[in-house]
Amino acid sequence: MSDVPEPHTGWTFVTNHARVLAAIADNHHARIRDIAAYCRLTERAVQKIITDLESDGYLSHTREGRTNTYRIEPGKILRHPAEAGLTVASLLSLLVRDEAGRGTPHDGHRRDGTA
Repeated sequence: MSDVPEPHTGWTFVTNHARVLAAIADNHHARIRDIAAYCRLTERAVQKIITDLESDGYLSHTREGRTNTYRIEPGKILRHPAEAGLTVASLLSLLVRDEAGRGTPHDGHRRDGTA
């Protein structure tokens, strides 16, 4: 999560809240600074999103020294009526990078030259 990609312009399919949640699912000990860089957001925006997610029960955290450990509620139902019945776990199954996908650069091309 330490590489800071170029900012993205234009519309996207995934909301910033989903992106932050996926980044946390990928690393429950991630720092806000790292989440912000990974999601191409400001640290302040990430803090607000985390507050939103915690307020609605999708996320909680515990303080361990100077770091936070986040806990996602995988059984929580998504908010929008169009996703009625879908859980956070089902969303994250689509968004969280698996080990095989970690080598894929942000430009969408794999290191083996395929798209």
